[in-house]
Amino acid sequence: MSDYERSRTMPALPEHVFDQASTVSRLAGWLPSDLHVHEAQGLPAVTVHEDRTGEDADALFRTQPDRLRVEWGTRDSSTYAGWLQVTGVGAGASEVTVHLSFFDERHDPGEETVRTALERSLERLEEQVRLRVDNAG
Repeated sequence: MSDYERSRTMPALPEHVFDQASTVSRLAGWLPSDLHVHEAQGLPAVTVHEDRTGEDADALFRTQPDRLRVEWGTRDSSTYAGWLQVTGVGAGASEVTVHLSFFDERHDPGEETVRTALERSLERLEEQVRLRVDNAG
C-alpha cells in the first residue's frame, strides 16, 4: 500500500474552497487533466475515465459538507481511495489537504508522478477558487 499527501494554503473562505472541490461538474477544473469524472446512476456513484489507459472505472464520490470533506475511491475493487479536507486557518484563508492511498501497487503510478499531480491539482483548485471569488465580488 502507498499513501501520498499534500497540503496548500488558499486565500479563500473554507466554504468557497469546499464548494469548488465538492461539485462533480467542477472537478475537471482542478483534477489531473487526464481524469474525467461523470455522475453515473446518481451520487455517490460516478465513473472515472483515465485518458492514459483509456479505461473507465466505477467509483464513489461522497461529500460531507458539515466536515468540509470529500472522499472518493473505486467502487467494485480496492484499488485506490482518497480524500480532500478543507480547514479554516483564519483571516479568510483555508488549508486544503488531499490524500491518496493505492491499495494495489500495480495501480500506483509512482511517488514522483503522484506528488506532481497532487501539487498541480492543488494549484488548479486554488486558481478555480480565485476565479469564482473574484467574479462573485
